[in-house]
Amino acid sequence: MNPVIIGILLPLSGTVLGSSFVFFMRKKIPDRLQKTLLGFASGVMVAASVWSLLIPSIEMAGESVIPTSVGFLAGIAFLLLIDELTPHLHVGSEKAEGPRSRLSRTAMLALAVTIHNLPEGMAVGVVFAGESQGLSLSAALAVSIGIAIQNIPEGAIISMPMHAEGNSRGKSFLIGALSGVVEPVGSVAILLLASALGVALPYLLAFAAGAMMYVVVEELIPETAQGAHTNLSTIGFAAGFVLMMVMDVVSSNVSL
Repeated sequence: MNPVIIGILLPLSGTVLGSSFVFFMRKKIPDRLQKTLLGFASGVMVAASVWSLLIPSIEMAGESVIPTSVGFLAGIAFLLLIDELTPHLHVGSEKAEGPRSRLSRTAMLALAVTIHNLPEGMAVGVVFAGESQGLSLSAALAVSIGIAIQNIPEGAIISMPMHAEGNSRGKSFLIGALSGVVEPVGSVAILLLASALGVALPYLLAFAAGAMMYVVVEELIPETAQGAHTNLSTIGFAAGFVLMMVMDVVSSNVSL
């Protein structure tokens, strides 16, 4: 199979695998484990944003920080706009965000996760698009694998609360798995856009980084900072950050 197709589908497979945990675990994920997993996901996303997106963006722009700065801020603004326009409910929260809506709690939980997953799909798409301008295929696959790894615990963090809300295990799994579909969609969309606007690749790399960082700062870190066991989220962050950093650096020295 084409490695680009594999890379695009890997993050979705991680979400599906994680969502399947709802069939084997109790209704609620232990707080200690959830804090650790959320921290891990944050670390992976931050490291991927820096090593896989922002640094290549600066290098492609001829060491100019202007395209990278503009793209990064645009990615933040894009996710902020989606956040404001989409009714959604974060896991563990009782108050919905965005415009008023008659959607069910389950639907709004699913929308929150979909918003979260979109930047990850964009990141995968843009690193594969960058292959034509100097980024190695192995480095692009490393990003895809890193996001897939962090999507496994995220899938469980999605499906388990869905079940706790009163949904059946099958429905909770389906909602969790489908929330990851936006990732290959975002990957393909950004690939097509990058192909049409090759000169904009430094902007698109930074755009994806900004979108991912928005998710980390707006959603993941606040969730890990609530209640007890916040030290475990810090440990999880460090583990995820180092794992993604090592994968990116090692893969950049390997050619496929």
